[in-house]
Amino acid sequence: MRVVQCRRSRVAKLCLVSVLCLTVLVITVRHSRWPDGLAQLGPDTGEDQPGPLGRQAHVSHPGEKPIFLGEGKKGNFEPDIVTVGEAAGENGKSHQLRVEQKQEEEKLKGVYGFNQLVSDEISLNRTVPDQREEECRNWDYPTDLPTASVILVFHNEGWSTLFRTVNSVINRSPPQFLHEVVLVDDKSELEHLHQRLEDELKKPYYAKVKLVRNQEREGLIRARNNGAVAATGEVVVFLDAHCEVTYNWLPPLLAPIHEDRTTLSVPVIDGIDWNDFGIHPVYAKGSHSRGIFEWGFFYKEGTLPDKEAKKAAHHSEPYNSPTHAGGLFAIDREWFKELGWYDPGLWVWGGENFELSFKVWMCGGRSVWVPCSRVSHVYRGHSCSSCGSGTLTNKFKGVPTTLRNYKRVVEVWFDDEYKEFFYTREPLAKLIDIGDISKQLKLKEEKNCKSFDWFMTEIAYDVFDKYPKLPPNKYWGELKNQATKTCLDTMGKHPPSVIGASGCHGGGGYQMIMLNTEGQLVNGEWCIKADGHDKITIAWCDMGRTDGPWQYLPDTKQMRHTKYDRCLALHPETRQLVLLTCDENNLYHKWQWGTITPHWART
Repeated sequence: MRVVQCRRSRVAKLCLVSVLCLTVLVITVRHSRWPDGLAQLGPDTGEDQPGPLGRQAHVSHPGEKPIFLGEGKKGNFEPDIVTVGEAAGENGKSHQLRVEQKQEEEKLKGVYGFNQLVSDEISLNRTVPDQREEECRNWDYPTDLPTASVILVFHNEGWSTLFRTVNSVINRSPPQFLHEVVLVDDKSELEHLHQRLEDELKKPYYAKVKLVRNQEREGLIRARNNGAVAATGEVVVFLDAHCEVTYNWLPPLLAPIHEDRTTLSVPVIDGIDWNDFGIHPVYAKGSHSRGIFEWGFFYKEGTLPDKEAKKAAHHSEPYNSPTHAGGLFAIDREWFKELGWYDPGLWVWGGENFELSFKVWMCGGRSVWVPCSRVSHVYRGHSCSSCGSGTLTNKFKGVPTTLRNYKRVVEVWFDDEYKEFFYTREPLAKLIDIGDISKQLKLKEEKNCKSFDWFMTEIAYDVFDKYPKLPPNKYWGELKNQATKTCLDTMGKHPPSVIGASGCHGGGGYQMIMLNTEGQLVNGEWCIKADGHDKITIAWCDMGRTDGPWQYLPDTKQMRHTKYDRCLALHPETRQLVLLTCDENNLYHKWQWGTITPHWART
């Protein structure tokens, strides 16, 4: 990792202090570049290396909370909001291209995963809609909030989306709290992100922007660790490189950390449409959601429980959340360091949001969502040639990196009982080598972190309402029809969809079928159900339930549906999956469980 010099050293500040007739002259010089070798992150250690003058930890200020002024009284950092002009995309409006631009539009979608040509026609400093709650305009925040380093990791990012993110941060953050913006380039190949980028950042407008370049492709997790090590603000704020912050977004995000430095704070995310770049709320007006998960580690959200809502005197106050989506959040830098940053043994991306959430809560901190901090984000809606893992995939020999990360998090932070729920959902994870986790277990012991059962009982208790504790699998693997030698296959379809059978490949995925001891037949998080007698579908499982109507009869190799008293079969003529009157002599009714061994687990 290297830090690129993009500007001259800032003007030195002289401070003369008299104490008991002794005069001490303190000269503090801040540089935008650390001396060579100081801001380096080893590939596996995640060790911190301080800046030239060392670093003092930000301290908590218990009881120093924002003050609600009352309706109609403007808060101390509340800006005058002016929406101007009818130019493309102003005030977050959608923008449409001309018909003759279609070819270039589709080309750039294929490169970036969103409509880059639309983005390029919108101002880097466009106005945005104010979608906050009315109460948000009426808060006074402490005036001595910690300083923030806003960290943006990018790889082959489009020019306008990257700089619109940077500009919105600079334009809409109180300058006394915005210490710097740290751009972390994760080995981009696109030409505009090399010398042109460095030249652009020499402009005075970007005086607070620091560029860090990874010497090799690291992936999101380690690139973010690199950014945190290079940062010199008291708080690190992580955003994706295709965001737009809204009005007065930063003080509400910093205030919970000012009061308690072990707080992780999360803004409410609005959506930027990937195709027309219009900005729209993701959540219903007046609603509060919070981050949870299911046992296969798919991130989910649920409505804020009444128990948490009742803790607030005002609807716009921050509230507790078990976890978060992972892309956008703020955390005290030294607290992040105490927690070992992100586990540097995690690969590329995936699971880091759970890992950090668990250790924040279990090791003495808290995580809150902040309704008055709003950030808009583009979710890619198109495949893209420039945003894949590239050469990173060669490092890991085909091992599913996200599943490996999940297992690593589970083995460090879950109690034994809860580990089994994960392996019930993801049985192939048992085949993955997760590497050495001794440092993570030592951290857990040294910080006297609480148990995962405590976390589930006291913090994430609403997970059980939707995703109960899982009964074990009675059978799992591929389910092969004895007549056709094809396997039950959900074919990548989404609920509700009719499924079928196809050639067996032994690799799992859409052919990984699991039947638990209570009769629920699933592929991943979705249930296999009978819609009458003639349709077998992939469907959403009934929320809060783990039972089902299926029974496998090993002696006759039949899959019986107990509600209809019929058996799963392939129709001999149409080869459609159906329920037929059970016939133990008919091979089209017979199914054999087979072992799944993915290519990455084969010796």
